[in-house]
Amino acid sequence: MEHAGKHALVTGGGSGIGAGIARALAEAGAEVTITGRRADKLNEVASLSDRLHAVVMDVDDEESVRNTIAQAARARGPIQICVANAGIAEGGPFEKTTLAQWRKTMTTNLDGVFLTFQAAMATLEDATPARMVVVSSIAGVRGLKNAIPYTVTKHGVIGLIRGLSEEFMRRPVTFNALCPGYVDTDIVRNQLPGLMKRFDLDEQGAIDVIAKGNRHRKLLEVDETTAAAMWLCSDGARSVNGQTIQISGGQV
Repeated sequence: MEHAGKHALVTGGGSGIGAGIARALAEAGAEVTITGRRADKLNEVASLSDRLHAVVMDVDDEESVRNTIAQAARARGPIQICVANAGIAEGGPFEKTTLAQWRKTMTTNLDGVFLTFQAAMATLEDATPARMVVVSSIAGVRGLKNAIPYTVTKHGVIGLIRGLSEEFMRRPVTFNALCPGYVDTDIVRNQLPGLMKRFDLDEQGAIDVIAKGNRHRKLLEVDETTAAAMWLCSDGARSVNGQTIQISGGQV
């Protein structure tokens, strides 16, 4: 129960990596506010523990982010653990990417993290210890073809945590990034029908195509990213700051 008495915030907490981290934090004793756009998904996760609290929040909307986080802090205390996980992953050739698609990805994946961290930091006193973690991607440390806006945002959030780690070096707050490869989540599973049709594959064949993006050629499980997040949030990682933790089955 290392995190008993602490308030944690997990954006995109209604499924996948976000839900896994939120549940682990609750099991470790934290009161966890989970946010996202879909109340049904959030409530489904929140039903698993009395320490999980579902709140609808859109990271694309500045007022929604600032008001929701301030209200959560008034209800459950300052946000000592913040996991900025909400994001979108859309692909396509660079030549066919529209400015609207570019801006949508920037707003959600980069602006949303900036707003989340800024609002969470505003709930803290200078002497309050805290952990700020962003879920980036292997796309944050290497380029991915046919995913240029996504790649740019994932590089961008790494720049954000590196800058913040320097700016708040004298305070007991750390900023780090998780960089998982391809994880067995709904986002990945939703790509399977298109791959099956495009390459005339069965489901396992489509999974194998995606898994090739990981060095060991297997899809990652959610618990692998959850374990890394829990370590970054632990007291034992109090001197780990401004780092990118790669989880991809080998060197990227």
